Amino acid sequence: MEDEYSDTKTSQHSIKEAAFRLPSLQLQSGTILSNVNIKYATYGRLAPKRDNVVVLCHALTGHPLVHQYWDAFVSRAWTDRYFIICTNILGSCYGTTGPCSIDPNTKKPFGPTFPFVTIQDAVKAQKRLLESMEIQSIKAVIGGSLGGMQTLEWALLAQEEPHMNIQSIVPIACPSQHSAWQIAFNELQRQAIRMDPLFCNGYFDPDSPPSQGFSLARQIAMVSYRTHQAYVAKYGREKHSGDHRMCRHSVENISNDSVPFLVQSYLHYQGEKFLSRFDVNSYMTLSHMMDSHDVGRGRGGVGQALNSIKQPALVIGVDTDVLYPVVEQQELARGLPNATLKILNSKHGHDAFLLEQKRISDWTWEFLQKI
Repeated sequence: MEDEYSDTKTSQHSIKEAAFRLPSLQLQSGTILSNVNIKYATYGRLAPKRDNVVVLCHALTGHPLVHQYWDAFVSRAWTDRYFIICTNILGSCYGTTGPCSIDPNTKKPFGPTFPFVTIQDAVKAQKRLLESMEIQSIKAVIGGSLGGMQTLEWALLAQEEPHMNIQSIVPIACPSQHSAWQIAFNELQRQAIRMDPLFCNGYFDPDSPPSQGFSLARQIAMVSYRTHQAYVAKYGREKHSGDHRMCRHSVENISNDSVPFLVQSYLHYQGEKFLSRFDVNSYMTLSHMMDSHDVGRGRGGVGQALNSIKQPALVIGVDTDVLYPVVEQQELARGLPNATLKILNSKHGHDAFLLEQKRISDWTWEFLQKI
């Protein structure tokens, strides 16, 4: 089964990585974060008129180096025409201020004391970055999953805080608000982490992190990202084989006297691989951020909020998405006054927005030529 994130990919194009320091950021909760660092990467060249900007918003465990997991959007065609920017979301662990960052008051990492942040907070920080670059117009804001939720907030925030023209948005595999179904999956993952005795309410020893609970959380997520069809087609009832590239790891934790099934080894592989590339407290922070997603909060409800987004929107759903069912993208498209709906037929479920990115990139390219 393909990996949705591959850190081994290399870009054919020049990438510029940088960081922006925001002196302070007032969150929706009223809390003020000081010295906010925003890590970002850019692809392509900014036009003299600064009017060829495309913002890519990454998903839950993504990062600014888009070529490593969404390379179809930074191909030569894209970077020759557009200046593409992706920022690490607030609360993450890839360079932007989050639980791993040093609290200026205690001189220690925030850890579990990092304040609650919303998607609107995250987008506001991104908007400040672009303002610092004297960018006043964005051709499109594009994102899948948590990234798709950000695209909606970008359009809404541009109304509430003028001086930024958002010409179009492309929300992919996301809803207008997080449902009880999605909150339930996130809570299962958080409970898996909390039940690890090493978690210690987030105050864990960095040398002894809650690896078992965190690995289990990732395994739960991986099931929700895929489909019955994909799992059966790829693994069936095959048994573990040591020479399988995704199974070259210890299977001691699989409590069965018989040889474990291949799908068990796959899940353990995904869980173990994840431990080295993400922070536990950032995962908790961002999962709560996603659960708070509701474009209608403070805006008169979902219907009124969506109706206020007048920009052209390309809404993309996946017909087999278990986590964010296509009915949610259909509702989103109905609520947006100027929306086009595309449904991707795929066996991969939610992760199709990464695994079948070429088709999505092609649809988006065609859409932007009409803007």
